[in-house]
Amino acid sequence: MIIKSFELEKINLESVNIVLFYGKNIGHKKESIEHLTKKNNNLSTYEEKEILENEITFLETLMSKSLFEDNKIILINRATDKILKKIIKLIDKKINDIKIIINAENLEKKSKLRSSFEKSKENICIAFYPDNNQTLSKLAYNFFKNEKILISQADINLIINKCNGDREALNNELEKIKLFCMKNKKISTENLIQLINLNENYSVSELVDNCLAKNTKKTISILNENNFSNEDCILITRVFLNKSKKILALSKEYKKSKNIDLTISNARPPIFWKDKELTKQQIYKWEPSNIKKLIYKLNEVELLIKKNLNNSVNLITDFVIEQSS
Repeated sequence: MIIKSFELEKINLESVNIVLFYGKNIGHKKESIEHLTKKNNNLSTYEEKEILENEITFLETLMSKSLFEDNKIILINRATDKILKKIIKLIDKKINDIKIIINAENLEKKSKLRSSFEKSKENICIAFYPDNNQTLSKLAYNFFKNEKILISQADINLIINKCNGDREALNNELEKIKLFCMKNKKISTENLIQLINLNENYSVSELVDNCLAKNTKKTISILNENNFSNEDCILITRVFLNKSKKILALSKEYKKSKNIDLTISNARPPIFWKDKELTKQQIYKWEPSNIKKLIYKLNEVELLIKKNLNNSVNLITDFVIEQSS
């Protein structure tokens, strides 16, 4: 019997003995398993390999259930078609007071395990497909609302793009952000990038920094060393915009004080020592009027990328090289 993942409330383990969960959405499966088992303390977890290698012991454990173990639940993880024969044996033995949840990864249509449960009238089969960005965005929005953490929609989109449709990955990232924001209920784009590990070898942040410093050779080297995805292009524009606004503020301050060291030392938030020289280069290279034009261009480029996502890598590459030269 097939049930959709959003119909989970229909499952009643008192009337159903065996449930098959399968699919790539590990996070959603995990939430659903916790939902079904949260009121039951008699949960025993097995790997499929354990059962296959110790079938007799496993069956004896089930058959010798004590009087104090009513409504016991067995969870079998990483299940494949190999477990089907063992499940059929359990069905034949009619062990009605023990419920079984089978947790499998992606099962093709030709899978015997999947087919058996889809055709069954007594047991349930649920597929867990990757979440779309709209679903993940809603989950993230509700999380930040409940936690009272201030974050922009653009930064929520960065998190969603990082998760690739995986709810568990999203939950992990949200938990990190929650811990980071325990004292200050606000998070900046730069903090977010560092926290959720969006930076790799040559990071997006390093690419933008060198572009703003007009280090053309280094900028091109970073572009060549990285294989940026379409989603990365949106990230690059957001980091570019964030850093450009900071340089605009510093450039205005430098115009007033005429003292670069004073400008750097008075910056808020403080500039880390290793970034000071690069920041000085950026201030020297950009007049306030020019950085304002850059911010305007960035908004245009981001809009263009969103309309032409398949060509986004070429669009952002051309833009970055143009600004660095």
